[in-house]
Amino acid sequence: MPKRVDPRQRRTLIADALMRVAADRGLEAVSLRHVAAEAGVSAGMVQHYFTTKDEMMAFALSVVRDRGRNRVEAAVAALGPDPEPRLLLRTLLEALLPLDESARADGRVALAFLSWTALHPAAAPGLRPDTVRLVEFIAGLLPRPPAADAAAGLPAADAAAGLLALVEGLGTYLLGGQYTPAQATAVLDHQLDLLFA
Repeated sequence: MPKRVDPRQRRTLIADALMRVAADRGLEAVSLRHVAAEAGVSAGMVQHYFTTKDEMMAFALSVVRDRGRNRVEAAVAALGPDPEPRLLLRTLLEALLPLDESARADGRVALAFLSWTALHPAAAPGLRPDTVRLVEFIAGLLPRPPAADAAAGLPAADAAAGLLALVEGLGTYLLGGQYTPAQATAVLDHQLDLLFA
């Protein structure tokens, strides 16, 4: 009886190989042949699961997004039920930062993919809705200013988008070696102190 193969599992194996190639050599080195060699499968098998490089790249991007989501969900779950909004927000944002080697490897690939999607926006239709949901969630955690201050201040959605942009910038600095994890988390804490003052 022939062995049954789970197509999702096989596609994930290939996507993992793509991410290793991208992390080690950059996205420009990604080809069906290189990915097949890294995965230990034939180029024909890669083509069976992904008919184009763009399709393979889009699937790998979804794997990177899933890993990031899983990292955030695990960090938040460790807080237990009903954490205070500031602690929940800090934990969520810190989990987005590439502070350890595993997160740095994913971060390098995610950054390369984001650059790639700037040239191929149709390959990543889920990025915009994911970002909108994340900004809305962050905005819901931010303290509401008194009515008089709210008129002069930044709307919660704009403050949330700014906070998310700060974290993405800190992530880039961490990946480039300009900041240490301690510096990045200190900047994040300072911004949260301003927002929750």
